[in-house]
Parts: sequence; C-alpha cells; structure tokens
Amino acid sequence: RRARVVRRAVWEDGRMLVELTAPALTGWELGAKRLMDLTVATLGLIVLSPVLLLVAAAIKLDSRGPVFFRQRRIGRAGRPFKIFKFRSMTTDAERRLAELRGQSLYGDDRLFKLPRDPRITRVGRWLRRTSLDELPQLINVLRGEMSLVGPRPPLPSEVETYDEPHYCRFDVKPGMTGPWQVAGRNLITDFETVIRLEWEYIRDWSVLLDLKILLRTIPVVVRGDGAH
Repeated sequence: RRARVVRRAVWEDGRMLVELTAPALTGWELGAKRLMDLTVATLGLIVLSPVLLLVAAAIKLDSRGPVFFRQRRIGRAGRPFKIFKFRSMTTDAERRLAELRGQSLYGDDRLFKLPRDPRITRVGRWLRRTSLDELPQLINVLRGEMSLVGPRPPLPSEVETYDEPHYCRFDVKPGMTGPWQVAGRNLITDFETVIRLEWEYIRDWSVLLDLKILLRTIPVVVRGDGAH
C-alpha cells in the first residue's frame, strides 16, 4: 500500500525535530470513508429536514439577517472553502471580533471562544448549546469539502500563525466532529493538545475509529460538554 507522510514535532537532545510517520489513509479506506460521508449526510439532511426548517424559521423570527452563516475556512491540503452554519450571531459579528479577542477563554490566538459572547442571539445560544448550528455542514460533507469526522477546520488568520508541525491537520478533510470535540471541545484550551489529538487520529485512522467518534459525539452533544 502507498503510505502518506504525517509530521509532528519531537524533542531529541534538546532540539526540536520533525518526525515523519506514514499512516495508511489510502486506497479502499478513502473510498469507504467517502461512501460513509455521502450516505450519512444524505440521510441526515432528509431525516432532519423538519428540524432544519424549524430552526431556519426561529432564526428569521429572532433577529435580522440571513438564516445561514458562511465563513472561509482552510481544508485538506490547505484549500480554502466556505463552511455552512446556521447563523447564531448578530450580522455585525465579524466586525466586532477584534475588540473581543482579548476576552477569549484561550490564551492562544490560534483558538478563539468567548464563554458569554455578546454577539450571540437568543436563538443562537440555544443552537450552540445543542450544536444544531453545525447541521448545515452536512452540505459541506456532500460537496466533498468536509468529512463527518476529522480535524477542526481553522480560519485563515489562525493558519497564518502555524508552525510546521501544525500542518499535519491538513492531510485529511476537516470534520463536523472529531477527536477534539469528543475529548472535551472548548474545555481543552491548549492548542498543542488539540494538534496532538488530531495527529493521533490521522495516524491511527480507520473506518471503525470514525464510527467510534460518531457514536461518542452523540452523548457529548446531548450533555452539552464544552459547548459555548
């Protein structure tokens, strides 16, 4: 089988080196992952269509602005794409970001989250607590820009601050859920820990691992673990 190279930083004799490993995310496994993505995303959009319509109506009644929020993210191999979400913030949210960065619960500019973000609408708070705002990403999965399971899709401004070992997350498609989400989401505030979790996922990838993460995501979402 053809192997792919994955990079990570390691320390040896007081020096940082880049370790190269080769997980087997190739061949029929890539096809199986894509087939699972297409099947689950299609069924999800069909089965959840009444919920999607109700959420869309609630957003329109609650505040001015579009139902969907589209944002530029970086995907596999560093390719940019527009992520779909239900709008959970006011329409001036992007303009107000700079003034709020200092209040982030993370001490690292490569991650940003406010526990009580003033830009979030009333319906938006409920959407985020239940993770319903993420459901439109099923469209991204159908389009092949995302997978059901994978690393967190970063913003371009975050990627600009990356070091070489951090680019390992671009070896696969970003996911609607992934190792970071099931390990605690926003309760994990160290960026290097996020990268380590994602690198281990890529290194050990299998269809069974994706299924395990999907199943673990359900109780995490129900309990609202780490949701803001």
